[in-house]
Amino acid sequence: MGTILTTMAVLLFGGLSIGIWVGLTLAITGSLALFIFRPIPVDRLIAQYAWNVMTTQELLALPLFIVMGEILFRTRISTSLFKGLAPWASLLPGKLLHSNVIGCSIFAAISGSSAATTQIVGRVTLAELNRRNYDKRISMGSLAGAGTLGFLVPPSNIMIVYGVLAQVSVLKLFAAGLIPAILLASCFMAWIMIHTTWNKSLIPEEESFATMPWRERFASLKHLAPVALLIGAVLGSMYGGLVTPSEAAAAGVVGALAIAGFQKDLSVEKLKEVGLGAVKTCSMIALIILGASILGSASAFLGVGQAAATFVQELHLSPVALLFVLFIGYILLGSFLEGFSIIVITLPIVLPMVLAAGFNAIWFGIFLVIAVEIVQVHPPIGFNLFVIQGITGEKLSVITKATLPYLVLLILFGIALIVFPQIALWLPEQLGLK
Repeated sequence: MGTILTTMAVLLFGGLSIGIWVGLTLAITGSLALFIFRPIPVDRLIAQYAWNVMTTQELLALPLFIVMGEILFRTRISTSLFKGLAPWASLLPGKLLHSNVIGCSIFAAISGSSAATTQIVGRVTLAELNRRNYDKRISMGSLAGAGTLGFLVPPSNIMIVYGVLAQVSVLKLFAAGLIPAILLASCFMAWIMIHTTWNKSLIPEEESFATMPWRERFASLKHLAPVALLIGAVLGSMYGGLVTPSEAAAAGVVGALAIAGFQKDLSVEKLKEVGLGAVKTCSMIALIILGASILGSASAFLGVGQAAATFVQELHLSPVALLFVLFIGYILLGSFLEGFSIIVITLPIVLPMVLAAGFNAIWFGIFLVIAVEIVQVHPPIGFNLFVIQGITGEKLSVITKATLPYLVLLILFGIALIVFPQIALWLPEQLGLK
C-alpha cells in the first residue's frame, strides 16, 4: 500500500506543480494508478464510469443554476439589492455595512458561487460605502467574509458536486445548509454591530437614511421583490416537495430571464455572454468532477480508502478528535490549493474514514463547505481576497488583515458545527427529505 500511495501522491502533486489542470491531473493519477497496479481494462472501465457519472440526474441541476447565475450576473440586480436594503440596514448599529452581509446572503441564493457573490455585491456596496466615508478596512473585511456565503446558501454549486461525488441527496444538502447560513450571516452582522459600537469612527456620524420616512422605506422593498420571488419560487418549490432540484433550476432560469427582461437588461450580446460564461464554467466543473470520480474509483479499487480508515483506527482517535484533525488539515491545505480542488482531491480518501467513524454524510458535506469557506479568505490562496483586490486595488496584505475577524468567526463556526451537528441536521429531519 505504501508504494501505491507514494505513486499516486507523486503523480497528483507532480501534475499540479507543473500546471496541469486539476481535472486532468486527477484523471491521469487515477488512470495510471489502475494501469500500474491492477491488471484490468482501464480504458473500458473509465469510459463506462465517465458515462455513468456525467449522466447522473442530480448533476443536471448544476448547469441550470450556473446559467441562472450568469443571467443575473449581467443585470442590474446588485444595484437593486442595495437600493432595497440600504434604508433598512441603516437602522442597525453598523448601518450600511450590513448591506454587504444581507446582499451577499440574498445573491448567494441565486448564484451558488462565492467568488461571483463577492464580485457582484462588492462592485456596488464598496463604491457606495467609500463614497459615504465608511472605513475601507471594515467594508472590505465584511464583504470578504459575507462573500463566502455563496457556497453555503442553497442552491450551492459546490454542494451539488459533493452530492454527486458522495452519492447523497442534493436536496438534503440544500436544506442542511440553510440554518448554518442564517446563523453564520447573523454572526457576521453581530460582529459588525459590536465592532462599530466599540469604534464609532469606522462609520460616518451622519447618514442620509436616518430621516427617511417609513413610507419610503417600505416603498424601497419593491427593489427586492423580483429577487425575493425568484428565491421563494426556487427554494420553496424544492423544500415543499413540488419539484426536483433540476426542475427548480429550470424554473430559476426562466425567472432570471423574466427579471432581466423586466429590467430591460436582456440583449443578444448579453445572451451570448451568458452562454459563453456558462459553457466555460460548466466545462471546468465537469472536468473536475470526472477527474475526481476516476480518482475516487481508482482509490476504491486499490483499497486506499480502506487503508486510510484502518490507519486512523489504529491511531485510536476519538471521532471528535478525528474531525478536529481533518479541520486543521483542510485549513493547512488551503495554503496551497483552492477549496474546490481540496474537496475533490481528498473526498475519496476522507469520506470512508468519516463514515466509518459514524458521522452523517450530509452533515460532513456542510462541514466541508465551512472548511472551503475558510479557504476562500485564507491567505495566500484565498480567492475572495483577490476578487476584492481586483475591485479596490488595495494591497493584499491590507485586505487580509481586514478579513481576519471574519476568518476567526468561520473557524469558530466550524468548531461549533462539530460540537453541535444538529445545526445542520435539524432542518432536513423536520422536512422529512429523502
